Amino acid sequence: MKKILNTLVNGRDNKLNGLIALAVVLSIALGCNCNRSLDLGNTSSNSPTDNPFGNSSTTGDDSDGVPGDALLNALVKETTADFAASISAGDFTNMYEKASMDFKQSYTKDQLQDSFKDFIAKKRQVLPILSKAVSSDPDFTSSPRIRTEQGLDILVTEGKYDTKPLPVTFNYEYVKRNGSWKLLVLKIYIR
Repeated sequence: MKKILNTLVNGRDNKLNGLIALAVVLSIALGCNCNRSLDLGNTSSNSPTDNPFGNSSTTGDDSDGVPGDALLNALVKETTADFAASISAGDFTNMYEKASMDFKQSYTKDQLQDSFKDFIAKKRQVLPILSKAVSSDPDFTSSPRIRTEQGLDILVTEGKYDTKPLPVTFNYEYVKRNGSWKLLVLKIYIR
């Protein structure tokens, strides 16, 4: 009994550490998908000097169609959480089903799964880093922007999570379909 308690307290059980990381990632991922109203902090200041992306709104779209800071952060964090949950489960079915039809026409679920097989193989090292990323706000390395392709609005987000020992960098693109942003491009690196 003493040995079990010592293992739990000192964190030397990799299975337990993995389960804790999985629980954190899943709780965040499931929390991002619920229909509850979340207070994402005090976003009452709209002056251009306080907002690095120049959005006039922190929750809705600005005049260029770029979502406000709160929606951008939530969208990127949800994608990162979905990715982490997929790595943890070793299955990208849920993430694939949430993606845009444009994404699904370009890639099969098996191609998506195969693209990230190295992440799955190293999930004991990857999941703690992704868990830290999901629990923090992304740092956008360039201002999120809208580009138009074939008459469609495409939201381009590039940034990183300043996680230790390695940062998580991402390039996610979303296409607006029926009033909501759906995943179009998924590029994520831990290096």
